[in-house]
Amino acid sequence: MHIAVAGNIGSGKTTLTRLLAKHYKWEPHYEDVDDNPYLTDFYENMQRWSFNLQVFFLNSRFNQILEIRKSGKNIIQDRTIYEDAFIFAPNLHSMGLMSTRDFDNYQSLFKLMTSLVDPPDLLIYLRSSVPNLVDQIAKRGRKYENSIRLDYLKRLNERYEAWISGYEDSKLLIIDVDNVDFTGKTNDLRTVVNKIDAEIHGLF
Repeated sequence: MHIAVAGNIGSGKTTLTRLLAKHYKWEPHYEDVDDNPYLTDFYENMQRWSFNLQVFFLNSRFNQILEIRKSGKNIIQDRTIYEDAFIFAPNLHSMGLMSTRDFDNYQSLFKLMTSLVDPPDLLIYLRSSVPNLVDQIAKRGRKYENSIRLDYLKRLNERYEAWISGYEDSKLLIIDVDNVDFTGKTNDLRTVVNKIDAEIHGLF
């Protein structure tokens, strides 16, 4: 079984992935943030490094999905291949930070890759307001995220909502993280787990 967690920067994807992996004894697959050779450069000069960064993420997540399906294990994945193509790359293109030539090239790669893999069995979307995202980003204190602008997060949020409103590739569970503290409150985590249990039982 393949479960995937989607959401904006700072919405709690990695934390929830870790907690659910521990609870269900699933194998977690995390995003390559620390090993990404483009991330710091991207936040310093988005226009120069946007295409490189997005292709790195696309390749990384495509390889993850191949490994997930090959493993035959129950796996939970931190962020999906779809978010790069429907959220981040189009946003960079619309902001003039990725050329149309690079964007078209990127979309062509995405379509090829996704034609070769299956969607997750369950997608968990973490919905968050921008103020909550800002608060969570500040708390974790990653140096390269200091320059993230409010309007950038707002644009991403709008694209997330548009994508999720039309998502039909698999089962979908939406969690409003403004009103749920699955890190600090045991009851909140239990509520999330109960909702996931209800969705999982429908997969079999």
